[in-house]
Amino acid sequence: MQVLRAALRVAAPWKNGGGVTREIAASPPGAGFDDFRWRVSMAEVRSDGPFSLFPEVDRILAVIEGRLALSVAGGGAFDLSPASPPAAFPGDAAATGRLLEGPVLDLNVMTRRGDVTGALERLEIHQPLVLRPFAGERVVVAASGPLLAVSGGPPISLARFDALLLEPGETATLEAARPATAYLAVFR
Repeated sequence: MQVLRAALRVAAPWKNGGGVTREIAASPPGAGFDDFRWRVSMAEVRSDGPFSLFPEVDRILAVIEGRLALSVAGGGAFDLSPASPPAAFPGDAAATGRLLEGPVLDLNVMTRRGDVTGALERLEIHQPLVLRPFAGERVVVAASGPLLAVSGGPPISLARFDALLLEPGETATLEAARPATAYLAVFR
């Protein structure tokens, strides 16, 4: 189990230059926009505008803070907030975001179409939650933290927006002193 600290993430300009993103994890490690298999990042959206195009990539977007109207060509419209389910759409479809309540902080999961599939789920943690082993990689982001992650050794403290990377077969238990929200990205 690898701990990915939010405080160590570096802000990078969006591919289209319209905002800032912070990569949480990517496969293979160090991959760029053109050669990742999967990628998880958080983005700050401070103004209305188009999303970057990512040919042959599928995207899943969850809003962690704020509220965003997302319009996707051929894919419909989404009203995204911390209470809404994530929106899945093709990265090569023209998409535009409009701030309804901002600024917006979003969690973005991207997978290379035909190579990897991904899923994103919001977890409400009220009692210990066991993430059992399976045959893919998982990234857990502590959105409203703090959380404790337990995996056979001493508990690991996760602050707000810290993340874990679990490899195939690894298990972890998430615990919160008070109700917390986390997001689970799964890649196969």
